[in-house]
Amino acid sequence: MAAMRYPRILCAVLLCACVGTESAGRASTGGTLAISTGGDPDALIPSLVQTTQGAQIIDMIYDRLADIGDSLNTLGDHGFTPRLADRWTWAKDSMSIAFHLNPNAKWHDGQPVRSNDVRFTIASTKDSTLGSPTASVITNIDSVTTPDSATAVFWFHQRSPEQFYDAVYQNPIMPEHIWKSIEPAGWRGSEAAKNPIGSGQYRFVRWIPRAAVELAADTTNYRGAPKLSRLVWSLAPDFNAALTRFLSGETDLFPQLRPENLAEVAKHPELKLQSYHALAYMFLQFNLRDPANHDRPHPIFRSRELRRALTMATDRAALVKSVFDTLALPAVGPTLRVYPTTDPNLQQIAYDLPKARQLLDSLGWRVTTSDSMRTRNGRPLRFSITVPGTSQVRVQLAVLLQEQFRRAGVQADIERLEFPVVVERDRKRAFDATLGQWNTQPSPGAVRGSWGTAGSRSASGNNYGSYENPVFDAYVDSALNSFDLGKRRSYFTTAYQTIIRDAPAIWLAEPRQIVGYHSRLQLATLRPDAWWAHIPEWSIPPDKRIARDNAPVTQSAPSPAPASGTGQKTP
Repeated sequence: MAAMRYPRILCAVLLCACVGTESAGRASTGGTLAISTGGDPDALIPSLVQTTQGAQIIDMIYDRLADIGDSLNTLGDHGFTPRLADRWTWAKDSMSIAFHLNPNAKWHDGQPVRSNDVRFTIASTKDSTLGSPTASVITNIDSVTTPDSATAVFWFHQRSPEQFYDAVYQNPIMPEHIWKSIEPAGWRGSEAAKNPIGSGQYRFVRWIPRAAVELAADTTNYRGAPKLSRLVWSLAPDFNAALTRFLSGETDLFPQLRPENLAEVAKHPELKLQSYHALAYMFLQFNLRDPANHDRPHPIFRSRELRRALTMATDRAALVKSVFDTLALPAVGPTLRVYPTTDPNLQQIAYDLPKARQLLDSLGWRVTTSDSMRTRNGRPLRFSITVPGTSQVRVQLAVLLQEQFRRAGVQADIERLEFPVVVERDRKRAFDATLGQWNTQPSPGAVRGSWGTAGSRSASGNNYGSYENPVFDAYVDSALNSFDLGKRRSYFTTAYQTIIRDAPAIWLAEPRQIVGYHSRLQLATLRPDAWWAHIPEWSIPPDKRIARDNAPVTQSAPSPAPASGTGQKTP
């Protein structure tokens, strides 16, 4: 009976809209977008979110001071468009930027957006007791001052090409009046986290764990009402369930199609496909610290030469061909070919199985058992790979890696876990190796958080494998602080070659993303960093709507602010 509970709940969510935001004098265009996805979001708090599912929802509920635009330019403010800020002014010495807030911007509970909200957002993100993964990438922001309620001034430690980007892209603005009475360490478990209040074009309605997240149009939003009335994320237990919901018409969109799914999609003339270059790369990350005691190095992966041997034993080209066919390229490192600062010909640790075997022999890991597995001093060369069972791509990659390692005499055990469990294990660094994917940012500077020392030493950092190399850090910093494109590229090249040689991970694939959608949807641009960025501009023509599109959206009052309290620590 329990197994049937979640599909029934989802059906109710898709067919009914029990909370809404329509007013008598102004109605949104109409229609419901149902999205198939695997797993719950990790958090609905902008400064704590780390998963793609969470980011999709956050970006609908909250707004930034300015939007990066489809050009994805990160240098200066060219291409950025106003959001919560309707204009901004640079200081003559470029050491500060004053943002003037749109006087019509309001939180979903009716309170106006004020400069103290901006100051609070930055200060709380930098607060170590919160543990925000964003903190490590906004270190150049010194502080925010508020000369009046409509002006927030960002002050920087030094001039850099990405000052404006750092101020706006990383930081959706949060309401101080909702969060200020809650201790940052208790945010994750607070009532405010379960009922987020933002200023975006969609309001939060409900989150039913393992079933659905629902948002409704904010029809009185300062940016205007979005074209779709409702957004519903259908939370599937695994990839196949998510795919089935899309193919059966239970959902309208599935953003994670694989090459082998295309023939099945083609059998449904009402479905369409669109591919795009996402800012994403996949990797097998080694934990350089002991999962049981982070004060000690990992008993296997502490060895740089062993990690290099495992990389030599990996035929990345064969993996990519087997899993993605022509819809991916082997990754070149912790970066993307689309960045102008990336040399696509970065020197890799080449596939060479005989050399990998020789190197393992030289390290004392020798084949001495009947099963051809290596041991040293009685200890087998064996480790586990954690992988989310909802990601068929990652499961397939793990199986192929397991076989390639076996040929080198290495035993890799695959742990298929629910996606939230993988996220928590990664966050706590309780793994040997993890098969991950970074859906990264328009700036190559995101590498500081995911592979730099700052991201390693912070308990909330994204550098889960705890790789640290001051040479890598220094060249990344030099690249980000240079205004000369040629020098930026040269510094980044040296940084990437350093980390490639150190092999804290095996860089696997740079995939193209394939989005499947129902033909009744009229899409806007799929932005490489966030395909969902233009959802407020998507629409469903009235003559193409079905039952769930016409579900009434009833009038509701603004959500009240939660009672003051200290919150609870995340278990």
